[in-house]
Amino acid sequence: MSIREWQGLKVPTAGEFALDKAHTRVGFVVKHMMVSKVRGHFADYEGKIVIAENPLESSVDVVIKAGTIETGAADRDNHLRSDDFLSADKFPEITFRSKRVSDLSGNEFTLVGDLTIRDVTKEVELKVEFNGAANNPWGQEIFGFGAETEIDREEYGLTWNQALETGGVLVGKKVKIEIEGEAVRQA
Repeated sequence: MSIREWQGLKVPTAGEFALDKAHTRVGFVVKHMMVSKVRGHFADYEGKIVIAENPLESSVDVVIKAGTIETGAADRDNHLRSDDFLSADKFPEITFRSKRVSDLSGNEFTLVGDLTIRDVTKEVELKVEFNGAANNPWGQEIFGFGAETEIDREEYGLTWNQALETGGVLVGKKVKIEIEGEAVRQA
């Protein structure tokens, strides 16, 4: 196993890692009818993480297939894929490309990058927790992490909504993005 000590953490040596789909969830949470939350995730995505010699110079590049959004309700999922929301036929990919790492404190840091949804790109800050590195039972080098941020969906052109008779709206503007992941070293 190629793990090194770096600022009190055990981190992988430099190299390229890929998100392990069997152990990663790219999810989100949004308010529904002002009183509850709907959770969902994307079933298809690819992610490359390059760990640099100086871990603060590492990079992340993720491509999410917009049409693979799943919330557990087929009608809602189809609506989310439509032009009212993701417009998955016209804009099949959601991307995130990191620009820098900042605010390191223990095993937590901020990953700043560009998030593109429907051809609209905005800089976002992901709060990341590094959960450690190890070898899995098959001898592969892995590391785990959690990341989250919150975006205003309307800034990305996802403006559809419906007013409620009781006041408020059907779908909240704020979307919390939650990623729990594991990455595996590429040969």
